Amino acid sequence: MESKLIYIADDEKNIRKLMKNFLESAEYDVKEFETGDLLYDEFMRNESDMVILDIMMPGSNGFEICTKLREKSIVPIIMLTARDTDADYIKGITLGSDDYFTKPFSPMALVMRVKAIFRRIELEKTQRVVSDLEEKKERVIQFGDISIHLDSKMVFVNETEIGVTPYEYNMLVYLFENKDKAVSREEILDMVWGYNSEVETRAADDTVKRLRKKLAGSKVAIETVWGFGFRLNIKEKN
Repeated sequence: MESKLIYIADDEKNIRKLMKNFLESAEYDVKEFETGDLLYDEFMRNESDMVILDIMMPGSNGFEICTKLREKSIVPIIMLTARDTDADYIKGITLGSDDYFTKPFSPMALVMRVKAIFRRIELEKTQRVVSDLEEKKERVIQFGDISIHLDSKMVFVNETEIGVTPYEYNMLVYLFENKDKAVSREEILDMVWGYNSEVETRAADDTVKRLRKKLAGSKVAIETVWGFGFRLNIKEKN
């Protein structure tokens, strides 16, 4: 099996070297960068299989780089932070990161988490192949010109696949399952993220913003119900 390529951005040289050594010992190819901007530039030239980002760095911070990467790719992203706060965790997950580590952390724990993420991705690929070989009719839900294939977790607009993150996918599925009504932000946060109503977060709004950009060519609109939440609707013809 071809070795996975991992990009690391952290302005602390010792931490970069430590992560690099442990990941290379686990037989991953690793390239390190002093800033997120350098990592992003390289990613635009040659995409990696995973990105590990420190939050506090010179130039663009980890949150900003995560946002830029999510506009281009669904590559797995792990965030690193020196601050153990719920706010950082929620913001990182909201922006589309897959996992989160607070410094100091165990390099071996990081390696195990990286392996787990890659195993999950490979399992999903295997499940798709098996499904195709068995010519199994996949469960599909549809609204307007958008179809969601539930078994392979793929989203199509006019039969063209669009890449979505796990939270974007789960939110879109929930909106589809409730397409005949408006759903509140609190309900979405509870059902998609597992947050209770007391958590202050823009997770739902930020995820809808990203989905709207990805679904810009669709006839389906995610409308805001002011002061309440969101609902699906078919765009009116001009």
